Amino acid sequence: MPKSLISIRDFSKDEILHVLEIAKEFEQNHEQNFLAGKVIACLFFEPSTRTRLSFEAAVNRLGARVIGFPDSRNTSVSKGETLEDTIKIVSNYVDMIVMRHPVEGAAAIAAGVSPVPVVNAGDGSNQHPTQTLLDMYSILQTQGTLDGLTINMVGDLKYGRTVHSLSEAMSDFDSHFVFTAPDELKMPQKYLDLLDRKHIPYEQTSSIEDHLNDCDILYMTRVQQERFPCKEDYDRVKDIYELTASMLGGVKKNMKILHPLPRVTEIATDVDSTPYAYYFEQARNGMYIRMAVISYLLGYR
Repeated sequence: MPKSLISIRDFSKDEILHVLEIAKEFEQNHEQNFLAGKVIACLFFEPSTRTRLSFEAAVNRLGARVIGFPDSRNTSVSKGETLEDTIKIVSNYVDMIVMRHPVEGAAAIAAGVSPVPVVNAGDGSNQHPTQTLLDMYSILQTQGTLDGLTINMVGDLKYGRTVHSLSEAMSDFDSHFVFTAPDELKMPQKYLDLLDRKHIPYEQTSSIEDHLNDCDILYMTRVQQERFPCKEDYDRVKDIYELTASMLGGVKKNMKILHPLPRVTEIATDVDSTPYAYYFEQARNGMYIRMAVISYLLGYR
């Protein structure tokens, strides 16, 4: 089977650093054409704006062509076709498959039957490795290093696949974590167990004010209504955190606020004009990182 990117653990630390270096090259010159003649499928079984468009932009910038669908309603999945059969069929036509799916583990299933590389663009509340790479690229841009940083993750840590992947990846860089969430949305135990095994320090709190002034990265997340089993559970926690500009008076000068987006109420718009906001630049970095991942997995970098 070809090398795929399903979990951030599919890349070693050295591979992560290599991909970040490639992304830097593409940021400086993102008009490329060395994948001319290649075809890449973007299969999005779940809604997406930034991830889908940045992947499609990355493919086009590299000179390849995109086929696929932005949702599954007009595909044979609606007729009962299995995911395995869909992947087997699509892989006949393309050199790579990029897939987002609402079911945890779906990307691994796809990679298991695909003769071409598969890139996980998010599978349920499990993993989102390319988001992790663009998060790490944004951290490196703003801090000048990935080592020894304090990262405060706030909000939906239970269902938030971006924080799951990021905590795994940054555990290789001597990080200190703060996990800020209500009891209902705490970081799953398996990720805490990983940090314990690696002797990585972390703290858990429910108050955003507790560590606002001593973190280097404040990673805000949306409480994801679509992941909750019932609306009542979502309504109970949906507005639990709101970061406003008035709360930032004592933060470190180098502190930057990241967010995988979209935001709802967790970051007030008055934060956008502060020197700490970096989430829109973070989203822009998605194209460079996805260009790098595609190039690397297809053997061109």
